[in-house]
Amino acid sequence: MNKWAKKASFILVLLLIAILTACGSTSGETNGEEQEGSNKELMIGQINWAENIAVTNMWKAILEDKGYNVKLNVLNMGATMKALESGDLDASLEIWLPVQDAIYLEKFQDTVTFSESTWFDQAKVGLIVPTYLEDINSVEDLNEHKELFNSEIVGFDPGAGTMEVTEQLIEDYNLEFELIASSEPAMLSEIGKAVENEVPIVSPLWSPHSVFANYDLKFLEDPKNTFGGIEKIHHATRLGFEEDYPEVSEWFNNWKMDEQQIGQLIDYVESASDPLEGAKKWIEENQELVDEWIK
Repeated sequence: MNKWAKKASFILVLLLIAILTACGSTSGETNGEEQEGSNKELMIGQINWAENIAVTNMWKAILEDKGYNVKLNVLNMGATMKALESGDLDASLEIWLPVQDAIYLEKFQDTVTFSESTWFDQAKVGLIVPTYLEDINSVEDLNEHKELFNSEIVGFDPGAGTMEVTEQLIEDYNLEFELIASSEPAMLSEIGKAVENEVPIVSPLWSPHSVFANYDLKFLEDPKNTFGGIEKIHHATRLGFEEDYPEVSEWFNNWKMDEQQIGQLIDYVESASDPLEGAKKWIEENQELVDEWIK
């Protein structure tokens, strides 16, 4: 090989090294920029409550539109908190404080991140009865009419914070009632049947909830304030989530809804054959609001 050939080979080697170095640098920068949005999955817990199904599908649609791969894992409240603690879940979007989920805050406050921000600030929880039960307006009226209810309070998911508070309410008021656990759909079905036949029923329920648009129900007065006053709905994430997903963490903290907005979202999700499609329809009609969260 003559000296010119050697020189040309040397130049080609230098060019090849430069090209590979540049590609490696560019690839590294791109991975760093896109890591949060494209290379990771988000696992969000879903609880079979009307508003929870609505907001989890709403955020799945919003985040997937931004390039995230979002999976929803259906769990009860207790399992949700344990999965956040272990890191098997990234987020849970519904924590009621200061009363309903206080037991979970106390137990997991060092191993799960509870948001200071709230997405709904006017929530209410209590026992409800149909409005046609005109003589029953307070929890204190229940024992006097226990035969009407077969001494049963028709409840929903065992382990839910509100179910725990209802057990405390039974103790606080010395109610001669048993709390019957089932599921939210089963409880709502029982409420619907009772109202259709105008028979008595008493259940723990919360607002916002679409059931109030379907039936005339009233909250019973709670003089001892066992259920608390106004509840606020927070979200919770696994430890380290804010560092791993700073953009999503900021969006969750920006998230705010009023009663009309959450009510419409629940209606759209429940009316659709696919909850995700119902959520997408709501987002399309409320894009300006959503843009305020993800700005």
